[in-house]
Amino acid sequence: MWTIPARRAAPFAAVLAVALAPALAPAPAQASPVADDDRPAPFPGEEMFAAFHGREGVDRIVDDLVAHSAGDPRMAHVLRGVDLAALRRALKAELCYVLGGGCPFEDRDAKLARKGRGATYDDFAALVEHLQAAMTREGVAPRAQNRLLARLAPVQQRLAR
Repeated sequence: MWTIPARRAAPFAAVLAVALAPALAPAPAQASPVADDDRPAPFPGEEMFAAFHGREGVDRIVDDLVAHSAGDPRMAHVLRGVDLAALRRALKAELCYVLGGGCPFEDRDAKLARKGRGATYDDFAALVEHLQAAMTREGVAPRAQNRLLARLAPVQQRLAR
C-alpha cells in the first residue's frame, strides 16, 4: 500500500486545528483543495463520502482516531485539557464536510485554534499515523485515504511550525 511519507502526511493538522476550536460555519464548495481562509474545500459529489462508508464510517474512524491519539504519549501535550467528546464531534463534522457528506462546518473560532497548542510536524505525523490506521481498520481503500490526505496537506503546511 502506497502512503504519503510522514513529513508530507502530516496534513491532518488542519482537521486537528479546526477541531480543537469550540465550534465548527458552512463554507461554499470550491474547486481548489483549500478555501481562502485555510479551510479544506469539500470533495464534490458523493464518491469520497461513500468510500469512507458514509456517516457511520466517519464516526467509527474518528472514534478510533481519538481513542488511539489520546492514548499516545506523543500526543499528550497537544491533547492535554481538550474535551475529547467535543473533539470527536468537531472531527466528525469536519471530516463529513471535507468528504462531501453535506455536514455544516463552522470556522468562527478556528483562528484561535490555529494560533497554537504547540503542535509540531512530529505531532501531526503521529496523528496521521493514527488516522491512517483508523481508515485502514474501517476498510477505506488506500487511494481514497491518499486523496483525503492530499486534500488536507496544503492547510497543514501553514499550521505546523
